[in-house]
This record gives sequence, C-alpha cells and structure tokens, in this order.
Amino acid sequence: MIEITNIYKEFDDTPVLKGINATFENGKTSLVIGQSGSGKTVLLKCMLGLLSPEKGDICYDGRHYEDMTGDEKRDLRKEIGMVFQGGALFDSSTVEENVMFPLKMFTNNPYSEMLERVNFVLQRVNLENVNKKYPDELSGGMQKRVAIARAIVMNPKYLFCDEPNSGLDPNTAIIIDNLIQEITQEYNITTIINSHDMNSVMEIGEKIIFLKNGVKEWEGTSNDIFRTDNKAITDFVYSSNLFKKVREAQLKENK
Repeated sequence: MIEITNIYKEFDDTPVLKGINATFENGKTSLVIGQSGSGKTVLLKCMLGLLSPEKGDICYDGRHYEDMTGDEKRDLRKEIGMVFQGGALFDSSTVEENVMFPLKMFTNNPYSEMLERVNFVLQRVNLENVNKKYPDELSGGMQKRVAIARAIVMNPKYLFCDEPNSGLDPNTAIIIDNLIQEITQEYNITTIINSHDMNSVMEIGEKIIFLKNGVKEWEGTSNDIFRTDNKAITDFVYSSNLFKKVREAQLKENK
C-alpha cells in the first residue's frame, strides 16, 4: 500500500500539485488520469522519488520516504518496477539483456539464476523464443510486454506505469491492460498507472484518481463514473461520443 498525504509541488513558484491525498491498495490497478498539465506525471515522479515535494508525506507500507536513509531508499528502489512511456528499452541490447538489467544492477545472483528468472517472466508475459532478438525486431505490443517483464523481474511490491498503451492499437492496448491487471492481482502488487486512455479506465480502473490543475478533483471506480454528477470528470471522460453512448445505456438500465 502507498499512502500520499497533502503533497505539494511547485516549479519556479508555480504550484503544480496542490495538496494531493490518496491511498493506493495492494492487488488493485489504480489509474491517475487528467489532461496534459494536470500534474499526474509530476505526482508519479514524486512517488518514485525522482522529485521532492515541497510539502507532504509519501508512505510505503508504513515506511515514510522522507525518514529513510540512503540505503533504505536504495532497498525501496529494489521493490519498485517501472514501465516507461514508449517502453524505454535499450536498443543495442537483446530482450534477454534488457530484462536482466535490473538483476545485474541490484543483485549478485549467479548468471544461471538470473537467466532462469528472465525466462520465467518472459513466459509470464507470453513471450517465447525472443531472448536473442533486439527491440526493433519486435512489434510495439511485444516491446511493451518486454518492458513489463523487465519491470516485474525483481518481483516488485510496487509497479508504476506511465502511459503503457501509448502508441498501441486498441486491441493491443486491451491485451496490455489485461496483462497488467492479471500480474497485479496474481502477485498482490500495488499498481499505479498514469493514463489518458479511457478504454483503460473502463477496463481495469479499480480505483481512479482524476487530477485537474494540480488538484484531486474526483476519486472513484470505473462504475462510479457513470453515476457521478461531478462536471469536471464527466466533461473529461465523455468528450468521446463512445462514452456518451455507454453512459446513456447505463442510465437506461438503472431506471
């Protein structure tokens, strides 16, 4: 579980996050959504320790980040997996080398053990016989699955995903969404996803945080979206004709 309390962040005296409070639970996929400039990427970076908030507290299963020593922060980093926007694979490294990278960085395990772990997570994301291939030999969806394999190779407690469906076609995006949710539930991971993809919100949004201008404007589940009267979230979500039709159908069913 990750708890954030009263998080403030500013750049050049301009507030970007304005007192954000939220709890992200184990075994659930939590999505942070909002328009560009809403603060969702800055919030993610604060939780990852890449940015320091001016005020507030970030707590990992009872451990307060600001109270940690350098060694404790390094140990925490071993418990975190990250799926970057675009995958961020090393182009000059094979799939096997990409996935093995965190193991080489954070462990002293024998090569045979690392390879066994790499093969296990590649199989878990439904990739076989790709160890010696390079990223540019794979489709976009396969690259994302390699990125997920790399993110979970250390068996993390916490998984952060920044726009994991960016650049993918709708069918592949659904596959990636379902894979992330399956892994989250299977390993009881605390998963936080930054996304602008409304399909992801509806498919795997067990908890949704909506940011607007650095403020937590709304919180709920994908089902709650159909019932909320909050104009900010409905304007954001139902800007798509598809979701207008879905909501109309849901409201008719509930009458």
